[in-house]
Amino acid sequence: MSMNLCKISALLALLLLITGCAGSGGTELKPGRRYFGLASHYGPEWDGRRTATGETFHNNELTAAHKSLPFGTKVRVTLLSTQKSVVVRINDRGPFVKGRIIDLSDEAARRIGLDRYGVAEVLVEVLEMGHDRYISPAKRQAMKKKK
Repeated sequence: MSMNLCKISALLALLLLITGCAGSGGTELKPGRRYFGLASHYGPEWDGRRTATGETFHNNELTAAHKSLPFGTKVRVTLLSTQKSVVVRINDRGPFVKGRIIDLSDEAARRIGLDRYGVAEVLVEVLEMGHDRYISPAKRQAMKKKK
């Protein structure tokens, strides 16, 4: 009888693991989507540099880099160890380190306590999809001249 209980427990654990993984990935990008993974944060050397959107990065703003979410998307990032959350806007691409899913500005990292860890487990929840498309600085300048 205890062998059957062990098999049932193992099957239940496997199903929970599969269900948890299904909620953390996938290709469908829409509000309500949730991702679990590692977060990191920008260093001070990035302050003042241009982001993938063409805007200037400021470490004191609530922004983040994500590999695939559209620019302008707003996400809530919750540090799992502290349960503190911050809402950020995606304005850059990255992080390009295996296993990491989001890179926060220093201010966003400070608000949830990520600055103490450097890299830590987070939950990322999509709140509002962005509509921004990348516009190169040259094209952006040309658009300004037309107006």
